[in-house]
Amino acid sequence: MKKLDLLTPIGILIGLTMVLVAIYTSTIGTGGIGNFFQWASVFIVLGGLSAAILINFTLDDLKTLPRVFREAFQTKNHDLQGLINIFVELSTKARREGLLALEVGIEEVDDPFIEKGVLLAVDGIEPDVIKDIMMAEVVAMEERHRKGRFIIEKAGEYAPAWGMIGTLIGLILMLQNLNDPTTLGPNMAIALLTTLYGTLLANLVFLPMANKLSLSTEEEIFIKQIVVEGVIGVQSGQNPKILQEKLSAFLPNHVKNQSKKEEEEEINEENTATNELR
Repeated sequence: MKKLDLLTPIGILIGLTMVLVAIYTSTIGTGGIGNFFQWASVFIVLGGLSAAILINFTLDDLKTLPRVFREAFQTKNHDLQGLINIFVELSTKARREGLLALEVGIEEVDDPFIEKGVLLAVDGIEPDVIKDIMMAEVVAMEERHRKGRFIIEKAGEYAPAWGMIGTLIGLILMLQNLNDPTTLGPNMAIALLTTLYGTLLANLVFLPMANKLSLSTEEEIFIKQIVVEGVIGVQSGQNPKILQEKLSAFLPNHVKNQSKKEEEEEINEENTATNELR
């Protein structure tokens, strides 16, 4: 189940706060933070960025943008040990009652990908075919994620470019009015602030979001690879203990150590109970 990932908004808030604090402490007595805001710079960066995104992508692509931004602010905790336990239970049931018995109650598993794989196994499809079908879904998921992430990545590329365009506009205005000293400051402000806005948007918002989405996709693919191996193991009738050992290879070391520690504690408790009975 997905939940709000507080690290994303906290990271953006900390970044903005540090920049604003740095600006404030550097401009005390000289006009303050107000000197770092120019509507012209905002219009150039946001307007140019929006126009470039509209030109670069189709309407169908842009319809996915709200969902993509939501994904960047969400996280999903994957219980790898719990996932392995599901396949150990399915394997045990299949060896005792047959593959057809898995069809009963599989809808209770809160993962459509696992359900699809188990139903393919119940239908008697060959393991190689099951793997091809499930991996095709993984590839399709990866492509969908890539397209959504690509929009954010492009925004990260275009924002600094439009900041540079604003800089050129400000410099042109400044050079055209060298005879009027009163215009030099505002025009130079436009030149520099557009670069600041574009760079800040790219490096604080768009590019970090895109990277976070990329890592999330990699994690999702990793989880689905475990599911594929689990389904193949169940379909081929592997011993539950062997299947557990095979899938445990996907676990991080700290999870393996924790599982081993829990098993040792259970064994010690059983030995203690046995000794007390004697």
